[in-house]
Amino acid sequence: MGSHPRYTSIAVASHSFARNAALRRELAARFPNVPIRFNETGRPLAGADLITFLHGHDAAITGLEVLNDDLFREVPELRVVSKYGVGLDMIDLDAARRHGVSIRWTPGVNRQAVAELTICFMIALCRSVVPLAREIGEGRWDHPGGRQLSSSVVGVIGCGHVGQEVARLCRAFGATVIANDIRRYDDFYRAHGIEAVALDSLLASADIVTLHVPLDASTRGLIGSRALGLMKRSAFLVNTARGGIVDEAALKHALDEKTLGGAAFDVFDNEPPEDRDLLRLPTFIGTPHIGGGTAEAVFAMGRAAIVGLADPSRQIIDTPESPRRL
Repeated sequence: MGSHPRYTSIAVASHSFARNAALRRELAARFPNVPIRFNETGRPLAGADLITFLHGHDAAITGLEVLNDDLFREVPELRVVSKYGVGLDMIDLDAARRHGVSIRWTPGVNRQAVAELTICFMIALCRSVVPLAREIGEGRWDHPGGRQLSSSVVGVIGCGHVGQEVARLCRAFGATVIANDIRRYDDFYRAHGIEAVALDSLLASADIVTLHVPLDASTRGLIGSRALGLMKRSAFLVNTARGGIVDEAALKHALDEKTLGGAAFDVFDNEPPEDRDLLRLPTFIGTPHIGGGTAEAVFAMGRAAIVGLADPSRQIIDTPESPRRL
């Protein structure tokens, strides 16, 4: 295809990309003679709506849209998909390979934004910031104390791009960091004074457990009742990775029974989440999947998606380990 491919038309399904005027201008400037269709609905597209939207386009930028075998079969003219964002769990890579669709992806482009939200969650949990903010608005003036991130043991599950940035920030605070990953990052661990441990050991030892793995068959339900039972009663769980990694019913039970100190999630198995009882628990903090939503991260993800359309070297189907790198 070459470094400057010729497309007949481009479909931008990602509503986040589509509502950013600067990214729209950059895409149009990069492909000046190519018709571009933008998703103007303000929401992710799915099913028949997504198929209809993509029909007639040989290139696309997608975000939270699910691309599966049915879609690739129904839109045979689609040849290149460039991913807006870092998660690949929405795309059936095997199906893309079978249908000859090139999937382009740049890992780690929103790592700083997600890592900073993760640290925000850790501090908010340590100092009970959210419930105390509610209480002071109701006229209460309590001083429950709390603990410092700097004196905590932080367990990082998944040490790809985001996990490493979280580990660096935690070390900058003075926290002790332990890590678990299916891949070896020995150089990184040595450089930052991090100990690699088995998953059960991490769960039992950490004051704060933070998740930075992708959602796939090996990680769905990774943190369930057994894993939660290994954690300290005072420990906190943070998930800014993907919904579905944690069994939310088991989490609610642990928080209800006070066998877990607290949790903070930016991602949920179903979005928006439906379990209001979980969301209202005083030891739970929930945000609406804002981790990669900073202005800086949006530009970085958008520009990476534009480059992906133009650069075949961003194809990732034939590198099966690349989805592990968040």
